[in-house]
Amino acid sequence: MAASLGLRGAASGLWFWSGRQRPAARLAAVCSRSMASKTPVGFIGLGNMGNPMAKNLIKHGYPLILYDVFPDACKEFQEAGEQVESSPADVAEKADRIITMLPTSMNSVEVYSGANGILKKVKKGSLLIDSSTIDPSVSKQLAKEVEKMGAVFMDAPVSGGVGAARSGNLTFMVGGVEDEFAAAQTLLGCMGSNVIYCGAVGTGQAAKICNNMLLAISMIGTAEAMNLGIRSGLDPKLLAKILNMSSGRCWSSDTYNPVPGVMDGVPSSNNYQGGFGTTLMAKDLGLAQDSATSTKSPILLGSLAHQIYRMMCAKGYSKKDFSSVFQYLREEETF
Repeated sequence: MAASLGLRGAASGLWFWSGRQRPAARLAAVCSRSMASKTPVGFIGLGNMGNPMAKNLIKHGYPLILYDVFPDACKEFQEAGEQVESSPADVAEKADRIITMLPTSMNSVEVYSGANGILKKVKKGSLLIDSSTIDPSVSKQLAKEVEKMGAVFMDAPVSGGVGAARSGNLTFMVGGVEDEFAAAQTLLGCMGSNVIYCGAVGTGQAAKICNNMLLAISMIGTAEAMNLGIRSGLDPKLLAKILNMSSGRCWSSDTYNPVPGVMDGVPSSNNYQGGFGTTLMAKDLGLAQDSATSTKSPILLGSLAHQIYRMMCAKGYSKKDFSSVFQYLREEETF
């Protein structure tokens, strides 16, 4: 697979602890706590999101059995004493609860159904939770394949970004058999502050796709408003302050502002590195477009947002955070 099994970027190795200990040493200290009551959990996909999610499971006392297509992603965990396997199948052989965090539908299909996939060695009764954002139809197909093997599949995509992944404040949108939700909630609650049951398999993905479509639209709107205000002579910090105490306030303006220098600790103030990539936003908007077509739902602004992010990918923004739409609008004089 050409893509990482996790979202990669500058933020993937950051920690919140203070002091001069190496990350592996700090992680080892967490691992050394009493874990007698916790059985190992499999985790596949250790990129920008998967890395801190796995660390939060460790903080809550769960030993991990890990895999990522990029071996370096597993190195700090291995140095801290966690078990690393050479394939998803090997993870499934040793863990009966597995969480996957992958970039695309293709990656999820490969990890579950591929030649060395989870289904090759999955144990009956296993709980498989996919926190990737993928096509709901793919989640439904995977659930059928998993069910044939006597295991349980749930889709549980997340919202909140890398910051929430680090702090353990993600929102999980869960689809699957309701009787299994409590078991999933036990694990997901270690990584998120909100774990919401949405309905049958695929409904978690549907909720996530709707959320990300709205996020893209609001980010573009915030970028346009900020650009207009700056070109009209307003100081960007002042304009952001006004927006955030007025009816135009939204997450893109008050938590993830796209204008460099307005906020600290966000990708816009780090040359749009880390965070949620433009390529992935374009992918999610494509999923929204597909769902809109299949349900005959008009998404006029969603379709336009999809085209904007596709153009950004074609013009060199693919590896930048999706808030770089502000930079794109600033540089494009043809609009």
